[in-house]
Amino acid sequence: QVQLVESGGGLVQPGGSLRLSCAASGSIVSIYTMGWYRQAPGKQRELVATAIIGGTTNYADSVKGRFTISIGDAKNTVYLQMNSLKPEDTAVYYCNANLRTTVPGPPLYWGQGTQVTVSS
Repeated sequence: QVQLVESGGGLVQPGGSLRLSCAASGSIVSIYTMGWYRQAPGKQRELVATAIIGGTTNYADSVKGRFTISIGDAKNTVYLQMNSLKPEDTAVYYCNANLRTTVPGPPLYWGQGTQVTVSS
């Protein structure tokens, strides 16, 4: 059993900042990548940023220069620092992890989502 638990969403004014966290726990052997996606009302889920554990990062063009993804020292937590937030960043943000578990199972897991609302 694997759980991804997100925190840090909320309401913020345009131009403000938020930091999202997502911790993975359970029967995990190795985590290969962690990332953040978002889904706005009436839109498809889209990639925000991903990180290869111990490797490179990747960002959607819409957030480059404003958002930063990072991995915690224990390698099971992913953060998303969001600066200069815009109303169009409003969405439910989901973290995911590509990992290997102690028993055979799917490689990709998702968190429950956390709401980010950017509004004055």
